[in-house]
Amino acid sequence: MKVTLIGLGLGTPDTLSAEGLAALQGADLIAGAQRLLEALPAGCTENRWAAVKPGDLCRVLQGEWKSPCVVYSGDSGFYSGARSLAPLLQEAGAEVRILPGISSVQYLSAKLLRPWQDWRLVSAHGASCDPIAAVSAGRPAFFLTGGVQGPASLCRELKEAGLGDLQAVVGENLSYPEERILHGTVGEFADRSFAPLNVLLVEPAPARREAVTPGICDGEFVRGKVPMTKQEVRAAVLSKLGICPGDTLWDVGAGTGSVSVEMALLAWEGRVYAVEQKEEACELIRQNREKFAAYNLRLVPGEAPGALQGLPAPDAVFVGGSSGGLRGILEDVHAQNPRARVCVTAVTVETLAEALAVLGGLGKRTHVTQLAVSRSKEAGSRHMMLAENPVYLITGDCHE
Repeated sequence: MKVTLIGLGLGTPDTLSAEGLAALQGADLIAGAQRLLEALPAGCTENRWAAVKPGDLCRVLQGEWKSPCVVYSGDSGFYSGARSLAPLLQEAGAEVRILPGISSVQYLSAKLLRPWQDWRLVSAHGASCDPIAAVSAGRPAFFLTGGVQGPASLCRELKEAGLGDLQAVVGENLSYPEERILHGTVGEFADRSFAPLNVLLVEPAPARREAVTPGICDGEFVRGKVPMTKQEVRAAVLSKLGICPGDTLWDVGAGTGSVSVEMALLAWEGRVYAVEQKEEACELIRQNREKFAAYNLRLVPGEAPGALQGLPAPDAVFVGGSSGGLRGILEDVHAQNPRARVCVTAVTVETLAEALAVLGGLGKRTHVTQLAVSRSKEAGSRHMMLAENPVYLITGDCHE
């Protein structure tokens, strides 16, 4: 049996290839989504079967068909169900032919007189995506939209991250008579309604600081009177946590946001939640997020552990300040993800003892490091060393 998988383009005859049209007009069965079957060009068989799941399609194609076709919207190679169906058909012994159609990204780029070869292509069609990570890659981001995440919801998320000024384009009903191509900012599109058939293009976010190694100089951060985790301690904390690009991270008692910012730069495909109860500190976190273009950093005002409710499960957590709520914080982390990597800093032996007791009671492998940092200070023509307060790093389930 020979099965042809066809990309119908954007739904109008003009975006269907001549080869695809010939295959459809010669088919003895056409299967696919109901809305696509209803919009087939003239001259196609009336023997049609509405199905979208690969298993269902495989079953109907097992009949005595000579030239069956399966139709997909857009291009069969661009976030298409053809990717799942083709291997199943081959396993069943069928000969598979794929005929591409014109995709929405091709069509929009042509309308804008722009090449799309450098765009980052993201699907939000029936799947969730992270728009902040998409626009932070240094390239325009094209979103194939649909379902829950449409242009407005994606733009709202970008606006809430501080990216409301980014330029964007929404394409509605592309190739149809009622086609519209709208230009504006992310902030403007966040509160608008759009036609059901749409796509979104967003220009890249400002370039973030490329942190080669943990430990940005203290002087680079916006600082007030709020305590800040110093460079040497910060570098050690980040090293202990072993941050990966796609991690979800919590910084509890975030202070100026110095650790949060570095977390965000390292986990550039993930998300960082900076939990802080003091308004002065919250404002510093906002300023540092903007300064370092760390737009995947989300501020969570409030006191932990209460403020932790509703946050997504973390891969790693730093607790730099707990205001007496350390046990509740660590227990909440464990409840969300028992395998989360944890690092707590302490300057008193009482906090050290409590952190060890709680982490041990939760079944985590614990380890303690004491950092005693001294920094030089000019004394006339000479230099003298001044000691900082010793800091304990208590880790649970980190790589030691």
